[in-house]
Amino acid sequence: MHKNILVTGANGQLGSELQVLSKTEAFSHFAYYFTDKDTLDIANKSDIELFCKENKIDTIINCAAYTAVDKAEEDKKMADLINHVAVRYMAEIAKEYDIALIQVSTDYVFDGKNYRPYVEDDVVSPQGVYGETKLYGEEAMLGINPPNSMIIRTSWVYSSFGNNFVKTMLRLGKERDTLGVIFDQVGTPTYARDLAETILSILASDTKVENSVVPIYHYSNEGVCSWYDFAKEIFTLSDIECRVNPILTSEYPTPAKRPHYSVLNKNKIKLAYSIEIPYWKDSLKSCLSLLN
Repeated sequence: MHKNILVTGANGQLGSELQVLSKTEAFSHFAYYFTDKDTLDIANKSDIELFCKENKIDTIINCAAYTAVDKAEEDKKMADLINHVAVRYMAEIAKEYDIALIQVSTDYVFDGKNYRPYVEDDVVSPQGVYGETKLYGEEAMLGINPPNSMIIRTSWVYSSFGNNFVKTMLRLGKERDTLGVIFDQVGTPTYARDLAETILSILASDTKVENSVVPIYHYSNEGVCSWYDFAKEIFTLSDIECRVNPILTSEYPTPAKRPHYSVLNKNKIKLAYSIEIPYWKDSLKSCLSLLN
């Protein structure tokens, strides 16, 4: 099955993992077009359209996002342009040219006040600009409704690429004897390689993405932890002797509010595509083997 796949935000965590997987035997039969902001301006609709026409693109994986959660509070216009307006442009082009669009979204569309894992049709109520603009992107896509497309929400993404919690902890753990890490925010880490593999497996599967309404799926690794637990496990697996002290969110104020609870229920995607999702500690071990 041949596909011409455009990957936007190709130098971010997820995009970088897609680049790695594109060279593996399982997924090298697709033709990939990896772009970043220097090679394709997703805030310019005619640029996207021209790129898709010239390269006969039939699938877009949109990994581009404005993810600086705190900075977004001040930089609303840019966050909205990347997380919302650009998604609308891609959805319009996808519909017109029969292109499948896979949009990556976030747990931040929820307010984090749940007491059980979030399912896809739970009420959304973002707490800050980042979550709000990502939600606007989802709503624009649902309104335009391009065929054979989907939205995948994920959480706590890390990888051996880019900046993320795992790499920050590795650095700080080697520099300091003690570290305070938040324990009252609970969720599930997502190894970007697992998510990338899931996306490409869906594209390679016989299960065609056909829908009258764009479906939303949740994806993270399995299990539950706090940022404190996550940090402890990073240090344990890396043999770093740094004492981790649990602290409250209120002791570490940030410009943007974070969800206190953002565990995602993955049953829908597992059933639809017969996907097995790794446990978060096992995936963390895999990632750390590349970093340590």
